[in-house]
Amino acid sequence: MNVRPPLSTSLMLALALAAGSAPAQNPAPAPALPQVAFEKTTLPNGLELILIEDHRLPVVAVNIWYHVGPANEAPGLTGFAHLFEHMMFAATRHVPRGLADRLLEGAGATDSNGSTDYDRTNYYDTVPTNQLELALWVHADRMGYLLDVLDQTALANQQDVVRNERRQSVENRPYGIVEEAMNHALFPKTHPYYASVIGSHADIQNAKLADVRDFFTRYYGPNNASIVIAGDIDKAKTRALVAKYFGSFKRSAPVAKPNVATPPIVRERRLTVADRIELPRVYMAWLTPPAYQPGDAELAVTAQILAGGKAGRLYKSLVYERQIAQDTAAAQNSNALTSTFMIDVTARPGVDAATLESAVDAELKALRDSGPLEAEVERARNTIETAMLTSIEKLGGAGLANQVNQYNQYTGDPGFLPKDIARLRRVSAADVQRVARSWLQPNARVVVAAVPGKPELGPDPKAQPVKAVRTAAAAGINRDEAWRRQPPKAGPAPKFTLPQGESFTLPNGLRVIHHYNPALPLVAAELVVKSGSDANPDDAPGLSGFTAQMLQEGTATRSAPQIADEIAQLGAFLGSGSSTDASTVSLLSLKSTFAQALEVLADVVQHPAFPTAEVERQRAARIGALAQQRDNPEQVAAVASAGALYGPKHPYGYGQLGTEQAIRAVIRDDLYQFWRRHYVPANAALIVSGDITLDDLRALATARFGGWPRVLPSPVLVGDAEGTKARLVMVDKPGAPQTALRVTQLAANRKTPDYPALQVMNAALGGLFSSRINLNLREDKGYSYGVFSGFRYDRTPGPFVIAGSVRTDVTGASVAEIFKEIRGVRSTPLPAAELAGARDSQVYSLPGQFETNSTIVASLAEPYLFDLPADYWQTLPEQFRRVSAAQVQAVANKYLAPERMKVIAVGDKGQVLPQLKNLGLGTAELRDTDGQLP
Repeated sequence: MNVRPPLSTSLMLALALAAGSAPAQNPAPAPALPQVAFEKTTLPNGLELILIEDHRLPVVAVNIWYHVGPANEAPGLTGFAHLFEHMMFAATRHVPRGLADRLLEGAGATDSNGSTDYDRTNYYDTVPTNQLELALWVHADRMGYLLDVLDQTALANQQDVVRNERRQSVENRPYGIVEEAMNHALFPKTHPYYASVIGSHADIQNAKLADVRDFFTRYYGPNNASIVIAGDIDKAKTRALVAKYFGSFKRSAPVAKPNVATPPIVRERRLTVADRIELPRVYMAWLTPPAYQPGDAELAVTAQILAGGKAGRLYKSLVYERQIAQDTAAAQNSNALTSTFMIDVTARPGVDAATLESAVDAELKALRDSGPLEAEVERARNTIETAMLTSIEKLGGAGLANQVNQYNQYTGDPGFLPKDIARLRRVSAADVQRVARSWLQPNARVVVAAVPGKPELGPDPKAQPVKAVRTAAAAGINRDEAWRRQPPKAGPAPKFTLPQGESFTLPNGLRVIHHYNPALPLVAAELVVKSGSDANPDDAPGLSGFTAQMLQEGTATRSAPQIADEIAQLGAFLGSGSSTDASTVSLLSLKSTFAQALEVLADVVQHPAFPTAEVERQRAARIGALAQQRDNPEQVAAVASAGALYGPKHPYGYGQLGTEQAIRAVIRDDLYQFWRRHYVPANAALIVSGDITLDDLRALATARFGGWPRVLPSPVLVGDAEGTKARLVMVDKPGAPQTALRVTQLAANRKTPDYPALQVMNAALGGLFSSRINLNLREDKGYSYGVFSGFRYDRTPGPFVIAGSVRTDVTGASVAEIFKEIRGVRSTPLPAAELAGARDSQVYSLPGQFETNSTIVASLAEPYLFDLPADYWQTLPEQFRRVSAAQVQAVANKYLAPERMKVIAVGDKGQVLPQLKNLGLGTAELRDTDGQLP
């Protein structure tokens, strides 16, 4: 669990593996094992320091692991490690509450967060090179001086936040309580893995200040931590800085590793759990070998063979052939005390849980009895290896620094990556059959059936009021040092030039944009078409998304399973989709297999067959996806918001799935005609970033796309929005513990000259964690786990959206506070410090958009899609730097009109509407869970 919600969601590429096809002839020798050049030292107080020098970008990732998690929790304190993670973001002796977030975000930090897993808690930031000392100052003060100012007010605030996180991520999330029940069934109550990481409301609320102090003293000493610093550093200077900031801290008492015996499951355990869902789901779970122990890698390969993508055994059998499942998943979840192997399968509408269970059992029995084909194992190994390499493209977040810390904790070797890949490469078909027989037996598992019904959420005790007077803090552990009282001064700002790519155009009109990035032997590509849902006919919402989805379902020479087989054999990832203004086909592969993988991408783009049988399969899949969408309150709010803003005759008035009526009505020729009119080279660009030269790409692009016939694209004309006149839209979710909120209006297009000022204004209002709206509703009021704002810039004016989930009983108060913050940014210029922080956050976070090949490709697509200058990214930093307080106030008044904003609320109508009736929003318009008017 994270201490704060993510501000955005990255596009996940679907894994594609295949069962049953022949292995490749004369396979190429395995690539050399990658190495991570690191330096590890230990300070006299026991703090482990691991340094990785990498000058790809002018940024540095700081990642600290404390070797403590729920595995160390005392009985009756479930969720305590995670609650404590939140406490570490409160005030410390030299860093008042909120200052760290303001300083780090203002410095351009990205990936600033913390998270808790069963065996560890981590804290991390990625900062510009010149701000490394700032990050160390913040992290050191948390380690050394939290107790000095810790009080009941801080604890009560974070108890509110964590309980809101539980409501959002467990109780109001489809299948959230089902997964928690499965965890409870795997372990006895006395086992530290019994509870979910976030714990129960009762235990979170019952935590005492003395417990927090004891936990910190016991587990947060330097000798129970390791810090990885990776990026644009000088190792000698960095060692000196770490010694300065952490070297004087006292050791804590030695922490013994948890010595817990996990009782085996010797008889199948079964339970049925009701939740607010439409589609049943079956979960199966087994206890398996601990992380990095014999059997762990073999079971990871087994999970990939079963459900690693469209050609995984479960997908092929249950989704593709029998069409009884909506989706399938399997994973070996590796932990220190024991791991768990889990399978989950979601039913198609009309299919019950018993049918799913029987089908999964048949596939498991076949794997145990006959084992996999060597070709299946090879594809699984290839795909996992590419994913492992891709995971270290990023320095921070869940990237390289975190992976190195993980290896350090679990194996003692920060450079374990080549050994990790080597153990993966050794897995054979016989190994997979052996672990399936040893660990995945029916009598050793938990089976949970998730069914539609009223959920039992358990007690949700009211928070105890906290007196305004702060209680006295206990004595600290480390002596005060006066020099720590002021934030360190930043070094000279790093100079950076963001790439614009080199481009050329094929004779047929296809634009090709190239960025050379030899940091890792990886290449990412995206074929971008300038037509998305904006090109949908009035009576066919969702057509662009349906068309994009169908591209992978068969070409003139490849069937859908063959496409999945081939991509998986190459260890590549292929995905396709649609947005408001574009359709995309994306690819990620190793350098060594990029030419072959690009051939598959070229085929699906240029020669889709739209087989009738596949159209029917995908029609059923999209109807099932609509049912899943209806279960998710935040997705329902997004679709209802689109309908309220644009109206039923506008292509943006729907989600990418469209409506069930439209899905049922579409025929093969509709899909073919959309492709024929819009997927033409003059309407597209191939954007590539990675370890490939311009000359090599030119040759490949010419060979793969040169024969694509030159055709003029069909014009796309988007009409005016005709949204509802109602200002309050309500979707009823009876009994929901939270309300999914959206406050929205149409605002600006992507080419607006106001873009820099709008982004700075939004950063201050609701774009950053330290923004006004989030601090108000999360940190000050305790109403929410997080509420943020942002603009969607389309070719036509897109929406400005404030979105988040709030506790049901404070829905009205939350909306009132949101409008108060909007009026505040309109009425008064930003103070100088707030303006500087918002402005600098935009300038210095920009390099983070160019950290991985996939994000580079996405960034280079923007100038193409929106007809921006080729040097757009190079000139944007200076535009941000010139934004003034007057400009911020002007754009706030120009684009944010509270009297025209619509409020969309998805929650318990009986509780919510009475709270909103006095806010001047008028009569509520009721919509269904598809976001449509009844």
